Amino acid sequence: MPDPASLRILVVDDDAVMVLLIRKLLEHAGYHRIMVGSRAADAIALGADADVILLDYQLPDGTGLDTLPRLLARPDPPSVVMVTGEGNETLAATALRAGADDYVVKDNSLREMLPQIVERVRRHRALREAQTAVEQELVRAERVAAIGEMAVTLHHEINNPLMSASAEVELLLSDSGLAPEHKSALGAVRDSLGRVRDIVRRAGELRQAASADYLAGLRMISLDSGEQAPVIPRGRALLWIADEDTARLAAMVLRHRGFTVERVGSVRELSSGVNRLGVTLVVVTVPGSDRPEGALAGFEPDPLRGYAVVALVAGDPTGPRAAGADRVLALPFDPATLADELVAAADRHGSG
Repeated sequence: MPDPASLRILVVDDDAVMVLLIRKLLEHAGYHRIMVGSRAADAIALGADADVILLDYQLPDGTGLDTLPRLLARPDPPSVVMVTGEGNETLAATALRAGADDYVVKDNSLREMLPQIVERVRRHRALREAQTAVEQELVRAERVAAIGEMAVTLHHEINNPLMSASAEVELLLSDSGLAPEHKSALGAVRDSLGRVRDIVRRAGELRQAASADYLAGLRMISLDSGEQAPVIPRGRALLWIADEDTARLAAMVLRHRGFTVERVGSVRELSSGVNRLGVTLVVVTVPGSDRPEGALAGFEPDPLRGYAVVALVAGDPTGPRAAGADRVLALPFDPATLADELVAAADRHGSG
């Protein structure tokens, strides 16, 4: 997931003074991997190496709107922020409908708005990447579950005849009158049966679904699961998050950090659930200030609680903090730091 230091930004504008101003604003905000172009052709040529393109509308060899579809047609398209002159809000709206992530106006608000817009676009890119990771994690979980079911089948169908065959081989090997060449052959059979037994055991212990090359064009499940770092149990986390993608991302992050995760569907269910044993973290999304719900969407945490409350806020954070949130994260949150933020909130509350 790109952080400010690694984000690659391409500025396409034929106004040298404007380019210099934009570069200074970006560098002051922590973005240092900046490329510059002055034509639509530069956007096409350099766009493959950019995460974000600040694309001026009026260029010597075309318009930003004409260039936008070609940029977005790439397999891994960059995020595009349309740069427009003052009074071109209609043009900006057209760009958004055409697939631009955002727009910025060349007016007195540029100094303040440009870093905010680029950061918002960066977070949206990170969220999209994280959501892709969630989908991959779900596929991996399904594969592991299927492998587990197959391991049970193998154990059931193979283990009993395997044990019988091994017993017969041992019985034959105990015959003192057995010819040396027959004893050697039976010893090889015993070793092979032992290898089959070990494969069945390793399949039953498999906790991941990594693939390895077998033959040209063929892959196989690797039974070498390797050593995995132990996960520290951190208790139960309750999520009251309406947006499905956000909820799945938060759940995956928390499970990887040792939480048992449960989603709740109402403030009543949440208020009841926090009284259960082992709850150490509550994550709540708070809608914008124009909604009638309370500062924590109607949830009232106990002042003497044993759990931390993290609010994901789409507006002013003042209300959620006053209502008892231990930590407030702005939406869209930054997936690169989400896990550490949630764990820090739970650990700090637990140690307090």
